[in-house]
Amino acid sequence: MKYLVWISRIVVGVLFIISGLIKLNDPLGFSFKLEEYFSPSVLDLPFLMPLALGISVFVVIVEVILGVLLLVGFKPKFTVWSLLLMIIFFTFLTFYSAYFNKVTDCGCFGDAIKLTPWESFTKDVILLVFILILFFGKKFIVPLFSSKTNWIIGATALLASILFANHVLAHLPSVDFRPYKIEANIQEGMSVPDDAPQPIYEYQWRFKVNGKEEIHVTEGDYPTVDGEFIDVETTQIQAGYEPPIHDFTIEQEGQDYAAELLEEDKLVMVIAYDLAKSNYEAFEEVAKVAKEAKEKGYKVIGMSASSSTMANKLIDTYGLDFEFYFTDETTLKTIVRSNPGILVLSKGTIKQKVHYNDFNELTF
Repeated sequence: MKYLVWISRIVVGVLFIISGLIKLNDPLGFSFKLEEYFSPSVLDLPFLMPLALGISVFVVIVEVILGVLLLVGFKPKFTVWSLLLMIIFFTFLTFYSAYFNKVTDCGCFGDAIKLTPWESFTKDVILLVFILILFFGKKFIVPLFSSKTNWIIGATALLASILFANHVLAHLPSVDFRPYKIEANIQEGMSVPDDAPQPIYEYQWRFKVNGKEEIHVTEGDYPTVDGEFIDVETTQIQAGYEPPIHDFTIEQEGQDYAAELLEEDKLVMVIAYDLAKSNYEAFEEVAKVAKEAKEKGYKVIGMSASSSTMANKLIDTYGLDFEFYFTDETTLKTIVRSNPGILVLSKGTIKQKVHYNDFNELTF
């Protein structure tokens, strides 16, 4: 049992720290995932949606701290109970998502490692087993250092986590795991290789043969059956290749201008996924940035999921000398964790990406 506890201690501690740090690098992204869980179509807890960011920061910091405390062996009873309660909740959440197919990505490892709902549930079940070993073997969790040293390590980890969370929220994630990172080309991200795996479907054909129903299963071919065709049910049994970028559009009045605009040598995108939630003071600086960019030969466009009425009101209020295009809100949230944020592109390749607190770092 002593050795099992040590193995479990290392596995659980390291995984909690890694998972927490990945999400701590992008707490805003994790908050978007929590909003998805809180939505009426999933857990139906809409009153928690405005608190999603605060809950996100709290959860990921707790995740990191618990991993650190477990590794150093500090406050084992408190640590193991906290880990057990947390993993029980996460296991329920991932099972619910997988069984009812509600949330296709749990966000357990942010955008760094994508897991299917059932993979997430399996991961949590394995962690639950390790944590139960720790729970029943608490007496074997011996502190590595003195109480004073452990307090210092715990406090340092907490302070570092808070400062790091504050930094990435005021700027952008330190490491960008998304397909819209700097130097990524959007057209290439949308392309599908010629040899990409294709989806595989199973077809269940129903026929009436001699007064009885028969089902014939094929992968697409119409079966040769001496009977009356009733209907066919199609099921995807294996997904095909999906490009990293598969939902990117730049629409205006129902027409997609993405292909045309991504060929621009000098393009500036002002991105605000929801104008109702934007930092309005930042648009005063946006107007200055847009003016400077235009003077240096750049085409400037706005991209939002908000209505044209709201966009036009914003243009009039802040004297913005560019038009807004419509893009899916989830896509815009993925592109940049800032509302508003600015991208500078050359023929579809992202050269610069900044938070509204860092507009002064843009160079044209």
